[in-house]
Amino acid sequence: QVPFVESGGGLVQPGGSLRVSCAASGSISRFYNMGWYRQTPGKQRELVATITRPGYTTYADFVKGRFTIARDNAKNTLSLQMNSLKSEDTAVYYCNAAPTTPNWGKGTLVTVSS
Repeated sequence: QVPFVESGGGLVQPGGSLRVSCAASGSISRFYNMGWYRQTPGKQRELVATITRPGYTTYADFVKGRFTIARDNAKNTLSLQMNSLKSEDTAVYYCNAAPTTPNWGKGTLVTVSS
């Protein structure tokens, strides 16, 4: 079990950028595929992006071209660079393996608002 700790959220204006990070207390190399997820009140958690151990990435259509996922297996970290943010990107962002483990962190809140 590898607890995840997300950080880097905050308030940003539409069109702005933000980078969120995830630190794992154990090795993330055990997970071939890692992902970022997000959730807004009243909605199910949704997958935003994934990255495999060698670095192959996939993105949800609603962030494609705007977000970039990265992982550092040596440092056991995952990051998500978010550019051209929109109000609809407002959510709590989580990292986890893909498919997910039961061990969700607390997430980090990203608010996109003027």
